[in-house]
Amino acid sequence: MASVVSRGSATLIDLKKGPERLYSGYIFDLDGTVYIGDRLLPGASRTILKLRELGKRVVFATNNPSRDVQMYVDKLAGMGVSVSASDVVTSVSTTTEWLIENEPQAVVFPIGEEALRESLRENGIRTSDEPAEIDIVIASTDRQFDYRKLTIAFRALRRRNGARLICTNTDRVTILADGTCLPAAGAIVAAIEAGAGVKCEVDCGKPGLIMLAAVMRAVGHEPKDCICVGDRLYTDIKMGIDAGMHTALVFTGEATRESLLASPPDQHPTYAFDRIDRLVPVALWEEFGWTELNG
Repeated sequence: MASVVSRGSATLIDLKKGPERLYSGYIFDLDGTVYIGDRLLPGASRTILKLRELGKRVVFATNNPSRDVQMYVDKLAGMGVSVSASDVVTSVSTTTEWLIENEPQAVVFPIGEEALRESLRENGIRTSDEPAEIDIVIASTDRQFDYRKLTIAFRALRRRNGARLICTNTDRVTILADGTCLPAAGAIVAAIEAGAGVKCEVDCGKPGLIMLAAVMRAVGHEPKDCICVGDRLYTDIKMGIDAGMHTALVFTGEATRESLLASPPDQHPTYAFDRIDRLVPVALWEEFGWTELNG
């Protein structure tokens, strides 16, 4: 690992050591990596703009299912980062695409936010809250999750020849702008699995193969020519490692220096640093007129 160096019994993290070269493709997480809440993180805007100016392919991949693709396009535009729908992959879009490709006739019970429900409606996927009719239960982040929804899922999954359980993603927490956390989709998946005594069969988010395939289609380069950037070891970094990409962990979201040092060496990223613009080789900073103060 380039930026974590063992020295006796101590492990030092060099937060200022980044790549020495540019990549053809950059895959960015959003929440905790590019922004938190409605605030761009230091260096995010200039990094994205400069990489595009240099002809690099930039794709955004998020597990957060509270928005659809267009919502993320609009959110980024509102922060001064112009992107198109083809630049964004979400766990809502991958879940919808999986259903269309694999279970187009299924009746679905979605436990999730309006973005997920609207995506299902727009694509003609039938939904129901009658346990006897349900073929697939989708578990996702749902701020209105309650005992009624848990019971519907329980009965659909426990009946004879019961429904299948899939999820948009398994992130455990969502980090808010003030640094506090809320339970995310992974907590709801765990509740349903524990209650119904079943396991989630399909994960449509990072680090799974469904999300990875969608991301690689969007980026259009071989994994060896790409770098995956994010704030979570078990989603962003794991997906990149599994795909054979270089990876960069930023300590602007969920991951901390302590969680990195506590993780197994085979789960370590290629790079780890404190801000996203460390992705650009430091040798180019002077050429671009960059300083940390103008990030």
